[in-house]
Amino acid sequence: MFTVITLYHFTKFSDPGSLRPSLLELCKSNNVRGTILIATEGINGTIAGSDTSISKVITHIKNIPNCNNIKLKKSFATSMPFARLKVRLKSEIVTMGQPEVNPISGVGHYVDPSHWDTFTKDPDVVLIDTRNDYEIGIGTFKGSINPGTKSFREFPKWWESNKERFADKKVAMFCTGGIRCEKSTNYLLNQGVKDVFHLDGGILKYLEEKTAKNSSWEGECFVFDGRVSVGFGLKEGNHSLCFACRRPLQPEDIKKPGYEAGVSCHQCLNECSDNDRTRFRERQRQILLARKLGKSHIGPLD
Repeated sequence: MFTVITLYHFTKFSDPGSLRPSLLELCKSNNVRGTILIATEGINGTIAGSDTSISKVITHIKNIPNCNNIKLKKSFATSMPFARLKVRLKSEIVTMGQPEVNPISGVGHYVDPSHWDTFTKDPDVVLIDTRNDYEIGIGTFKGSINPGTKSFREFPKWWESNKERFADKKVAMFCTGGIRCEKSTNYLLNQGVKDVFHLDGGILKYLEEKTAKNSSWEGECFVFDGRVSVGFGLKEGNHSLCFACRRPLQPEDIKKPGYEAGVSCHQCLNECSDNDRTRFRERQRQILLARKLGKSHIGPLD
């Protein structure tokens, strides 16, 4: 059993590059894998390893100045959900492309999972899913609005085109772990929206604390690791991943025309060229060969 931790914290790092070497070395020496992003606006990531190893990394991060209150969510995986370790410097820890957005200056009102369903049933509340279209496709809250975005960068443009629909409404938003809503609620506050709310801890906290009975959640929650999806109690879901387009697949999707392991699925069959599919088939051949030899096809840790 592997411990999986999602983490994020908005704070000002004057020299984020100085944080990378020790964090990378600590993760490597403790066989921790996953992705950690560091920027001037803070830190964000999902990592997995033994419970002891993860504890060492979290202690290290909490000892970074102003990171003691970092937001964490623990879950578990039956197998290592990451193929490699990445500790990278970025311009944003979650990319929105809006330089004026600063969650440190203020965010929306947090709504606890225990009150979320009651709160969002209020007819004066409009419920918006800030995640990407492919994530929403496998699960969301009943009655929520799907902006149809392919990336978080598209959310501001969508809001500008649709904001008149939500005049005089309380706007409630949610995302996987809460980080996107820190930015989206700050963005709306900057746009003059007064009543802005978001799900405290995101869908992951909701699914951990709630049960299916009397819940407005439908489906599973997409996660950015080898588990692909989780359900109530943060139990591993039934989805797999198309390694060509990175979209989630339900068990019945692998039986649909167009599916070829590692090469294509019914969602991306017409999106790739013949050259792309040739490359994907070679990659898949190399993966299967490495697996047969008991080796990893993935390159070195970085």
